[in-house]
Amino acid sequence: MVNADERRFEVLRAIVADYVSNHEPVASKAIVERHSLGVSSATVRNDMASLEEDGYITQPHTSAGRIPTDKGYRLFVDRLSEVKPLSGAERRAIGKFLDGAVDLDDVLRRSVRLLAQLTRQVAVVQYPTLTRSTVRHIELVLITPARVMLVTITDTGRVDQRMADLGDVITDDSLARLRSMVNATLAGHRLVEAAAKVAELIEQAPADLRDAMVRVGTVLVESLVEHPEERLVLGGTANLTRNVADFPGSLRQVLEALEEQVVILKLLASTRDAGTVTVRIGGENEAEEMRSTSVVSIGYGGVELLGGMGVVGPTRMDYAGTIAAVRAVANYVGEILTVR
Repeated sequence: MVNADERRFEVLRAIVADYVSNHEPVASKAIVERHSLGVSSATVRNDMASLEEDGYITQPHTSAGRIPTDKGYRLFVDRLSEVKPLSGAERRAIGKFLDGAVDLDDVLRRSVRLLAQLTRQVAVVQYPTLTRSTVRHIELVLITPARVMLVTITDTGRVDQRMADLGDVITDDSLARLRSMVNATLAGHRLVEAAAKVAELIEQAPADLRDAMVRVGTVLVESLVEHPEERLVLGGTANLTRNVADFPGSLRQVLEALEEQVVILKLLASTRDAGTVTVRIGGENEAEEMRSTSVVSIGYGGVELLGGMGVVGPTRMDYAGTIAAVRAVANYVGEILTVR
């Protein structure tokens, strides 16, 4: 027999499900009719009174049903026994859509578009943090006899292109030697470590390549040093405007926070582990302008965290479905970026 606490939680679960679906306060009669709880309407009313007294639900206005509070949503999320799995067709569609990406920018743009479509919320993805990136290869391409383009490719798929003026004509053979020396010394090292090793390249360069290596090395350091700006890809902002009633008097503040991106970057930066989903509900968000929203976020990457992604929406959210979608997309993105 179900004890009183479990029964009250089932009532809360029913209220959350109906309110998320219909955006209407939920009455005891509706719960009895729609959910097979095996108890009378009077029992449900008593349970609702207890839930309201404990702060899990509230009555928005007199003679109305009840809606979940932030505290109620938190209990519901914490007690999710299982996250609604994506169907096989949904998983195959995600894989096919993301596998078609041609580079890092395309992967992240596709990821945001996909997350926004799956969750019907605002999707955000953080670019991989450069301090965690490793040099995969550095290509030197001769543009003119005395000018070369340096293409730095990291293990996360980021590509940086810069021009270096050599001051003198260089032969194809000399360029090949430069390329070989650069990759032998820098490939496989993290960007900060690689930047420090540029000095070794200059010291060890043979006399006939010393001047060219100094010029190439100067540009390489600029390419390898951490960029101070953080970057986000954002999509699905229009999804918020379809549910204006979920943001009484605060939608403009939410949109401004999304536009400035600083608040979202802080939320994603606090995600420490790849594969671990974090849910912040309403007042749990530190930023005042985000307290009418819920943020479902996750880190992506392989063994090591590359960045964060997630969705922003109203507290009236399909948490189980949203968590499943965020986790699935993060897994695919992590696999793509660590295998490339």
